[in-house]
Amino acid sequence: MDIARVQASLRLMARGLEELAAALGDEEAGEAERTARVIAEWGRRGLTQQEASALFRRHGFAPQTTGGWARSDWVELGEDGLRHLTAKPHAWLEERP
Repeated sequence: MDIARVQASLRLMARGLEELAAALGDEEAGEAERTARVIAEWGRRGLTQQEASALFRRHGFAPQTTGGWARSDWVELGEDGLRHLTAKPHAWLEERP
């Protein structure tokens, strides 16, 4: 197998998919908008690791984003073993124009 040729083909396919998505006219939301959507959908309930990862993926983030949010005190692990948003992201969402 020619790895370089496979890589080139995959890059070409990816560019084609990007062009197709652009042609459909659905502009991707910016990071702040996607962040707001995650917070709104998450709400005040606790999520499992898998649920949190799936939520981030749905909004265009890497599933590992939960870890970054935890280091920034936006997510904490509750006594119930679930991930909960702290007050910080809710305050950020309320202050957002």
